[in-house]
Amino acid sequence: MKKKPLSLIFLFAFAYFNPVFSATEKAVSASTKNQQGCLVCHQGIEDFTEGLMMTTIKGMAEPYGDPGGCVICHGGTPNATTKEKAHQGSPKQLMAATGPQMFYPDPGSIWINEFTCGQCHRGVANRLKKSLMNTEAGKLQGNFWSWGIQKDMKVVWGNYDIKDEDGATPAIGTDAYKAYMEKMLAAHPDQFPKELQQVPELDVNSISEHPNLAGITYSRQECQRCHVGSKGRERRGDYRGAGCSACHVPYSNEGLYEGGDPTIDKKEAGHLLVHKLQATRKSKVKVGKVTYSGIPSETCNTCHNRGKRIGVSYQGLMEFPYGSPYDDKGDTQPGLHTKKYLFIKDDLHHQIASREGNPQGGLLCQDCHTSIDIHGDGNIAGTTLAQVEIECSDCHGTPDKFPWELPLGYGEEFDKPLEKTERGLAKELPDYMRWGTIYKPEQGYLLTARGNPFGNVVKKGDEVIVHSASGLDFKVPILKQIGIDKTWKSLDGHVAMAQVKGHMDNMECYACHADWVPQCYGCHITVDYSKGKTSVDWIKTANSLGKNGLNKDYKDKSNASEGKVKETRSYLRWETPILGVNGEGRVTPMMPGCQVITTVIDKNGKTIVKNKIWNTPEGPGLDMAAVQPHTTGRKARSCESCHNNPKTLGYGIEGGRFTSLNNPRYIDLETATGQIIPANAQVQMPAIPDLKWDLSQIITREGKQLVTVGSHWPLTGPLSQAQRDRMERTQVCMACHKEMTNAELWQKLNSKEVLDDNMHAEMINKLMRRAVENKKPLN
Repeated sequence: MKKKPLSLIFLFAFAYFNPVFSATEKAVSASTKNQQGCLVCHQGIEDFTEGLMMTTIKGMAEPYGDPGGCVICHGGTPNATTKEKAHQGSPKQLMAATGPQMFYPDPGSIWINEFTCGQCHRGVANRLKKSLMNTEAGKLQGNFWSWGIQKDMKVVWGNYDIKDEDGATPAIGTDAYKAYMEKMLAAHPDQFPKELQQVPELDVNSISEHPNLAGITYSRQECQRCHVGSKGRERRGDYRGAGCSACHVPYSNEGLYEGGDPTIDKKEAGHLLVHKLQATRKSKVKVGKVTYSGIPSETCNTCHNRGKRIGVSYQGLMEFPYGSPYDDKGDTQPGLHTKKYLFIKDDLHHQIASREGNPQGGLLCQDCHTSIDIHGDGNIAGTTLAQVEIECSDCHGTPDKFPWELPLGYGEEFDKPLEKTERGLAKELPDYMRWGTIYKPEQGYLLTARGNPFGNVVKKGDEVIVHSASGLDFKVPILKQIGIDKTWKSLDGHVAMAQVKGHMDNMECYACHADWVPQCYGCHITVDYSKGKTSVDWIKTANSLGKNGLNKDYKDKSNASEGKVKETRSYLRWETPILGVNGEGRVTPMMPGCQVITTVIDKNGKTIVKNKIWNTPEGPGLDMAAVQPHTTGRKARSCESCHNNPKTLGYGIEGGRFTSLNNPRYIDLETATGQIIPANAQVQMPAIPDLKWDLSQIITREGKQLVTVGSHWPLTGPLSQAQRDRMERTQVCMACHKEMTNAELWQKLNSKEVLDDNMHAEMINKLMRRAVENKKPLN
């Protein structure tokens, strides 16, 4: 007998056994069934979803004179005669089932979620409260590390006081996943804290003695806006709901409503796009003439446009200051997330058919990222690596192993040997995965590196199919199958992946396949406490909760804190990212993290520090961070871009020979010896006294680490001396070309013509083979 989805079983049971459907309330239903309830005013509003879920919601609400179902999620009093009364309290009978008397403007808020979404989706809100989506613990730890506030890698701070009171075993997941994570938590207690403390408010009187504590102001005012405990900022691109609604309710970048509710002003920004649930493939959303399913990537980008910038990078966007080209009015781009953007190249997985010639379309973020990646598993994750359970090889495998032949943990070895047991495939889904669209398993669901099934990725014959929430299906390129079929697209790819085994054993796939990485060098920050300056404090805003689950308006003066932040950068790059080692022990792209260069002005207007770099346990706090940049391309970076590029190795752009900033620079009339002539000349570029190297340099050729590299995991750092020595092949051209005037040599090599790249490669290959044939060692 085919197993019914748990969601259907639970909803049927809920409909029949919930106190709402007692005999008394069915009697109430008979007397109110012809009433319109909330729809008296909201006639024309979209049903939030469809199918059994919506039928059940409406059925639950019918006893209260609300055939539209609004009261089940929003509370309120549907038969009230005024808006004010309708938006206060809940029907008396409903309170017993759903909680206290209250009207919930945004039922998705995690602070009241147990009475709304949590009626059916039990446990999700509790997990979400402890996830990175809410705590932002990793961001705080990284910021405070670069400011010299955090002295170790132990994760301490969050947006809220939170405790994990149910132990180390995850609340959800397969038995294999739970066993894997129990071992991981035991091995990395600093990255999986048992509790978090809310970041304290700053006593500005302490700034004169401890100016680096301005980092608290910086974090609270500039960095902690993007978590699901609160709503978004009311700026273009930042409109969103709270909690579940942050992802599952569509908001356009313009924040304008395009649905049928006559009570919502369609010209007023700040509203949802339509009153619909966006979730999996089965949840269809209709906006005008467009119907879609799944969660658009731009929803994710409401938050994922700062920090690692993985959301906008996935779309191919990098912020830049110019805003060109001009529009037909001669104006630059409108601000998006308060920034302007340059299109570089979007991720291969994202590319849209109409724009990039992809005949099929692109993947949504949720097609790769699992429920645990987003909602958490019930433990407190201190960093991204702690929470995210997926690796590229989970779907693509390796040149000598199919994905199901790999052991659990492949791709995140942490310098430890793995068990040899194959992970296999799953035939069934765990209960927590049975709420969304359920796909036929075929030969089986593929497993993540930590042992949970991908509910949308299946093995079908010799193929692996990804079922996108968008409704599209994709065939996954499987590396071992490509080798069997001999269908490598390029010699470079075949050599790099199948013949140089060290690449696959020691590197992240995206170390080569990331086309670009956003690199914002130098994070110049001024924190000014003078003249009573204040600004929005996002942690204070997040904790200013009303009984209805919403925060006070962030513009409310009570949500401000002392001090005001200004921020800019030294320069931007995107090409040929630096390589280093990530927390898993694998070679990975790096990007500037919190490269903090600080000026602090106290409440009396005195500049306490100017262009100060703070010290961390690993050196100056100009952090270079490991990153999965989400800019994958089919054509990988060239061999030369790594093996013949000092920047890639960590030595800086062109070996770090540019951008000296450690002395003040005057630009005016000067003598041939550099003496400034005018007495009134002023400094054009102030000095950063402690910066004696280029911001793109993290290590010297002699092995001296110049800056901190990563703050979360012990293995993170620059490439080791041995790795750099093995990789660097700068100057190899000179081996041949220093003999350019040796006519006898070139005559013996039978070279009388200009060699193109292929001829060069062939000649070197012949020389190597000739040496082997003659049994003469090459060294």
